[in-house]
Amino acid sequence: MSKGKYYLSTAIAYASGKPHIGNTYEIVLADAICRFKRLEGYDVYFQTGTDEHGQKIQEKAEKAGVTPQQYVDSTSAEIKRIWDVMNTSYDRFVRTTDPMHEKKIQEIFEKFLKTGDIYKSKYEGWYCTPCESFWTESQLVDGKCPDCGREVKWAEEEAYFFRLSKYTELIMKYIEEHPEFIQPEARKNEMVNNFLRPGLQDLCVSRTSFNWGIPVSSDPKHVVYVWLDALSNYITFPGYEPEGEDSDFYKKYWPADVHLIGKDIVRFHTLYWPAFLMALGEPLPKQVFGHPWLLTGSGKMSKSLGNVLYADDLVELYGVDAVRYYVLHEIPFASDGTLTHDLMMERINSDLANILGNLVNRTVSMTHKYLGGTLRKRAPEGEFDADLIALAKSTAERVQSRMESLHVADAIDEIFALLRRANKYVDETQPWVLGRDEAHRERLEAVLYNLCETIRIAGGLLKPFLPGTAEKIERQLRLDASDWEALSEFGVIEDGHAVGEAEILFQRLDIPKKTAEVEAFYAEKYAPKVESDPVLPDVTIDDFSKCDMRVCKVLTCENVKKSEKLLKFTLDDGSGKPRQILSGIAKFYKPEELVGKTVVAILNLPPRKMMGQESCGMLISAVKIENGEEKLNLLMLDDSIPAGARLG
Repeated sequence: MSKGKYYLSTAIAYASGKPHIGNTYEIVLADAICRFKRLEGYDVYFQTGTDEHGQKIQEKAEKAGVTPQQYVDSTSAEIKRIWDVMNTSYDRFVRTTDPMHEKKIQEIFEKFLKTGDIYKSKYEGWYCTPCESFWTESQLVDGKCPDCGREVKWAEEEAYFFRLSKYTELIMKYIEEHPEFIQPEARKNEMVNNFLRPGLQDLCVSRTSFNWGIPVSSDPKHVVYVWLDALSNYITFPGYEPEGEDSDFYKKYWPADVHLIGKDIVRFHTLYWPAFLMALGEPLPKQVFGHPWLLTGSGKMSKSLGNVLYADDLVELYGVDAVRYYVLHEIPFASDGTLTHDLMMERINSDLANILGNLVNRTVSMTHKYLGGTLRKRAPEGEFDADLIALAKSTAERVQSRMESLHVADAIDEIFALLRRANKYVDETQPWVLGRDEAHRERLEAVLYNLCETIRIAGGLLKPFLPGTAEKIERQLRLDASDWEALSEFGVIEDGHAVGEAEILFQRLDIPKKTAEVEAFYAEKYAPKVESDPVLPDVTIDDFSKCDMRVCKVLTCENVKKSEKLLKFTLDDGSGKPRQILSGIAKFYKPEELVGKTVVAILNLPPRKMMGQESCGMLISAVKIENGEEKLNLLMLDDSIPAGARLG
C-alpha cells in the first residue's frame, strides 16, 4: 500500500557539453533519495532532463559548425547516457526543446503580459554568457561575474521584464512561515540577507541579441530568457496547462516535494521560481535543497582548469557502485566534498572491500563450509547476540530519520555502523573455532544465522545507494530484501533456508598497481590531439642525399632587434668557421635556453637576408598542431655527438 506521492526533480542539466562527476553527483543523490522513498512505499515521480536554449549553446553550435538543435540533440543524448551509466532510476527525462514545453512557455509568457506581471522596457547592464545572468556594477566581484568569476559583457537592448520586485514581501513571508522551504539553513540565510532584505529587482525575461530560444508569441524578435523557460519545466511536463485544465497527473504530484539543485542556482529556484508560481496562482514546491559541490583535490571542477573528472571514466576504472558510494558518502550535508583517485581507492579498500565485501563473503563461505549452505534458526545467546540484534533492528529507523532530512552520507554511516558491528561479532564469536567441534554445532548455527540476518537488513538498506551491490547480496542470500517493514525485524529468514554461492563484491585494490593503471588510462584516452599534415609526394634517394644535414653546436644565441619571431644563432658546424643562421622560433624558446645545445641544420641552402642579416642554412625542428595551437620542438641531439657529423 502506497504511503502517498513523492515528486523529486533535479535541476535540468545545461546541454552545453558532457557533464563531469560534479554535475553527475546531483543525479546520483536524487536517485538515492527516490529509491529510498520507493523502498519506504511511496509512489515516486522522479524527473530530470536537459536545459537546451540560450546564447551559450548558440555560440557553441556556431563554433562546431552545426545548428543549435543538432548540437543539443547530441549533448542531451550524452547527458542521458551518463545518467544511465550511473544506474539512475528517473521516471522521465525531459528536454526544453520539446514542442509541448515550448508552446506552454509561450502561453505562460502571454499570461504574464495580460496580468501585468511582464512589461517591456530597455536593459542596460553586465551580462555573463556562461551563467545566462545579468548583473549590476555593484554586484560584480573585481569586475567579473560573482557566480563563476568569468568575464562579463556590457549588454544594452530592448527587453521584457518580470515584476520580481512585486513579490519580495510575499516570498519573504512564505520563507518565514515555511522554515523548511530552503535547505540547508545557510542557503536560506544567504537568500534572505543578500537578496530579499535589500529588495528584489525586476527580472529581464527576454533577449533580442540572439535567437536560440522560445520566441515570444506576440513579439517574435524576442526570445524567452532561459530561466523562465528552464524553471517552468517542473510543471509543464507533469501536465500544467496555462490555458486549460491541468492533467490528473499534475494534480496528483504537484507541488514537488523536493527540487534538488546545486548551491550555485539556489537564487533562481527560491526567488525567481516562487515569484513565477505566485504569479500563476500555483502552489510552491515544499522544499528546495541546495546541495554542496564535489571538488577535485585542486578545487572546483572546471574544464578550463583541466581538472575535470568524468563519471563514465571513473565507472570504467572502479565500477558503478564504487563511484556511487564515494560521491554519496564523501559529500557532507552542507559543505563541499573532495574527490581524488587516491581517496577513491582508499574508500574502496577500507569500506567496500573490507567492511562490506569481506563480511558478506566470509559469512556465506562459512555457511557453506560448516553448514552445507543451509541456515538453521536458533535462539540467540548472550550479550554479543543481543547487541548485534538490537542494532540490526533499530538501524532502519535511524537510516529513515537521516533520509527524512536528506542527510544521505549520515544514513550510509548508520548502515556501515551495523556492518562494523557485525564484523566485530565475527571476531567475538569466532565461527571458524566453533566449526572445529561438533559440540558447538548449534552455537555455530546461531552465529551464522545472526550474521546472515544482519547482512539481509544491511543489504536491503543499501539498495537505494548501491543497487547493483544490493542485488548481489540478495543473490548470495537467495532473498528479496525489498520489504520495508521486514528491515526492522530480526528472524525473517526461515529455518532451513539455503544460501547461494559466495562471490566477491569488491576486489581489494593494490594501490600502486591501480595508480599506474589509472595514469595509463588517462594518458591513453586524453593524450593531446595532434593534427598531422598529409605526407608529401615521394622523392628519390638522390633527392634526399642532396640535403647536407649536419650536427652543430650552439655557440651564441640572441634575439634579433625589431623582430618578435627571429633568433640569431652562431653555430659550430665542424668546419672551423662559425656559421650564422636565423630561425623564427623566438615564440617557443628563450636564447639563453639554447646556448651549448647540440642541434641539426641543413647547411647547403642558398644564403638569404632576414631583417637585414644573412642566414646561411636552416635549423631542423618538429612542428605540430595540438588542440588548435601550434607547438614547435627544435631537434636536439646527445651532446656527445661531435659538431660536423653528417645525418643521412
